[in-house]
Amino acid sequence: MTTHGLLLFRKWDMSQIEIKDVGLKTAISLKETILPMDFGRSALKRFNKADVNIVERLVNKMMHFGKKYAKNTGRMAGKKIHAYNVIKTAFEIIYQKTGKNPVEILVRAVENSAPNEDTTRIVYGGTVYHVSVDVPPLRRVDLALRFIADGVKESTFSNPKAIEEYLAEYLIISANNDPAAPSIKKKNELERIAQASR
Repeated sequence: MTTHGLLLFRKWDMSQIEIKDVGLKTAISLKETILPMDFGRSALKRFNKADVNIVERLVNKMMHFGKKYAKNTGRMAGKKIHAYNVIKTAFEIIYQKTGKNPVEILVRAVENSAPNEDTTRIVYGGTVYHVSVDVPPLRRVDLALRFIADGVKESTFSNPKAIEEYLAEYLIISANNDPAAPSIKKKNELERIAQASR
């Protein structure tokens, strides 16, 4: 492990990570930082979340309460430091299991979980058509992170196994492009529906 530059959590080097999916090169930010927290500076500027570190975007997605069991849907807890600690521990588990840089595993998981096609509704003269559309890079990363976070939350809900272990496990299987991973399942489902409505 190299020591130059800033290491994420003072441990993981992000300077060597290569984004293999050409379409996502502009949408995944691997800005070198120790604690990726930009305090919402990107919130009001359009397209600015492309500059937010990918790890912080995962943290923000993990703070969502999820939709499945919540009465008030999409609630945010706001416990960001707790979410950071979950991800920090998950990264340790990933490193112990694979021996690879966990940030790289996260980038691979995002690349594999990012859908290329989606459907949109077009209302034309009172009838609704579902038309397949290409997904722009920023939304692909957004959806990939959401699929990963939702999969983890649904599995850990009222389950004794720790959320960190689930997160580590899901990131590893998503990085290996395993069809059993919840995020890959969701991606394939989206693309299947989009193909049907071409």
